Amino acid sequence: MTHSSGGGALGRIATVAGVAALATLAYGTLVERTRWTLRRETIAVLPPGSTPIRILHLSDLHMAPWQRSKQQWIRSLADLKPDLIVGTGDMLGHERGIDGVANALGRFRGIPGVFVNGSNDYFGPTPKNPFLYFAGPSKPHATAKRLDTEELLDFYRSLGWIDLNNAAGALDIEGTHLEFFGVDDAHKHLDRLELITGAIDDLRASDPLGDESWPDGPDAAEPRPTLTIGVTHAPYQRVLNSFVNHGAQVIFGGHTHGGQVCLPGYGALVTNCDIPRRQAKGLSVWTHGLRAAYLNVSAGLGTSIYAPVRFACPPEASLITLVAS
Repeated sequence: MTHSSGGGALGRIATVAGVAALATLAYGTLVERTRWTLRRETIAVLPPGSTPIRILHLSDLHMAPWQRSKQQWIRSLADLKPDLIVGTGDMLGHERGIDGVANALGRFRGIPGVFVNGSNDYFGPTPKNPFLYFAGPSKPHATAKRLDTEELLDFYRSLGWIDLNNAAGALDIEGTHLEFFGVDDAHKHLDRLELITGAIDDLRASDPLGDESWPDGPDAAEPRPTLTIGVTHAPYQRVLNSFVNHGAQVIFGGHTHGGQVCLPGYGALVTNCDIPRRQAKGLSVWTHGLRAAYLNVSAGLGTSIYAPVRFACPPEASLITLVAS
């Protein structure tokens, strides 16, 4: 007679579970972490008869200088010939991350762009316990190294990109007037939402066609096509609500990494901010009061060098095509 041991069965189960966990970790570290993905979306938001506008949304590169495959893949996106680049921060991921960022983004010189900063554009990465993210958004680390943010900003300026850190700006692209406003990193509480109204007012006051061009102007019988876009790194609800109140029709954000480690069929486990998990990545609609805006949250292209793993959430850039409604 053959007897089975309960302890032996549990041991086999534990062994299988351990092997599965190691296989999952290996896949997330060696395969999915570098499975660069381009997500394409279309938003019908432009005035009738408008020419489509192609926006390349880049976020959370967390670049280290040795990450050559990521740099080359980003460079290849210039072949898409986007009309506009939107950068939503955390481009740096190392003390000399700027070297990799400059190599990756150099091919986009001559293409209009706008940007805001994320916390990792100010402070370098540090080892952290990943389970602490389940306790809420991450906290500042006392040993984090201060990065050369000004060098990054100088590079953006060399590309001709507009700084939207607690500021506003405007561009004319394909016959549509684009109005932008944005905030500095909300995760580090650098956002100054109270400055947005003044920034928009100053922007419109300096517009030579301001009296006749804005849709809500008193004399704007036939306003020129205008679209208002909000840009943030961390999509905290206070920021998104303020953007909607200020008339944003499309909002771009990053920061969440899409959860970075997700469960198939369930999605993100954490968001590292207070946005609902279901909106931690991809295109959705953000509603506040009686207003709403399209919201595109990028899952980003990088990870911390101390947590180089992704699962069920491949690194991504987004190509968003705005078309006439």
